[in-house]
Formats: sequence, structure tokens, C-alpha cells
Amino acid sequence: EWENKVWPEILEKCEEADGKIMFADEVSFAQWGSLARTWAPKGKQPTVKTCGKRKGLKMFGAIGFEDGDFIYMECDGRFNGDSYMEFLKHILSRCSCPVFLIEDGAPYHRRKDVKEFKENMKADGQLFVYRLPSYSPDKNPIEKLWKNTKRDATHLKYFGTFEDMRSAVTNTFRKYLEDATKIICVMKKLRTQAGIA
Repeated sequence: EWENKVWPEILEKCEEADGKIMFADEVSFAQWGSLARTWAPKGKQPTVKTCGKRKGLKMFGAIGFEDGDFIYMECDGRFNGDSYMEFLKHILSRCSCPVFLIEDGAPYHRRKDVKEFKENMKADGQLFVYRLPSYSPDKNPIEKLWKNTKRDATHLKYFGTFEDMRSAVTNTFRKYLEDATKIICVMKKLRTQAGIA
């Protein structure tokens, strides 16, 4: 139903409204680093130094389907309805056209005041929210961007301080802002299906 009905409907309505489609999600980056496959001489297992601190950098992010725009916001504390509403406001402050936002089914996305905010923004013609099917992260291309970020910024790296880790992540984000092709590439299949080069 998503591929055959909902997604084509989003494309059509967005075009009619001269709007912008954005895929949104949240992610955590661990200060203790992340592991990935790597090469090593036979019989010599590689080791990665760790600070042992179980602290994470939490980020909200949204990527523009057509232009490769990237909007992100750090989340202090936990992901919840309050921080998500702040992120929605942040997105709207950066966009001068109607936003067609595609999100997953996180419970706080459905909190009463969050739903009311979305409904008010829909009534104003500013924000139209669509939910991905349950358990389908593969349908949200920003998941690939998070994977690429971890590969480039945190995999097999040691961060002595939280600031070191934050800098590694935000430096990678800065590269995305400087080169939209790094974002567009995670949506290649969807864009081809939609007839966008």
C-alpha cells in the first residue's frame, strides 16, 4: 500500500502544493564508539581503545527528497514529544514552502500535543505528515545517511571526550551541507522511480 498508494499520493500532493518532501528520523551516536568489520593480520584480533563512558549524542534529522537539503538538531536529554515538536518547528523555520514530512511510528510522534501541533500546521497549510509502515526502516532513506555517518565519523574510533565525538559527527554533517550529492545518493532508487535525475 505504501509503494502503490501512499507514496504516489505524497508525490502528487507535494507537486500540486509546490512543497518539499522530507524524510525525518532520530539517531544516537555513542561516545564509546562503534564497531565495524575491518582487516587484520591472521591471528591478531584488532582492538579499539574506549573511554568507557556510556554517553550518547542524540540528533534529529530530516533530508529533502528533491534538493538533498539536510536539517538537523541536537537533542539534549531524551527523545520525547517536547523535543520532537521543537524539531518540527526548526524544520518549518527553515522552509518557506509546505513541508510533506515522512516519519516513523515512534510513540512520542503520536503524543496528544504533538498531534495537535501537526493538525494546526496542516490546517495552516504548512505541514503534512505521513507515517511509514511499521517496522520498515528500509523505506526511510535517512537511515542510510545515519549508517554512512557512523561509518565515517564513529566506527572504530576513540573519543576521549564527548566534545571529540560531537565534533566528528558535526564535521561529517558539515560535509553533507557542503555537498548535497552525499545526501541525494541515499535516495537514488526512490528518485529514479519518481523520475528525478
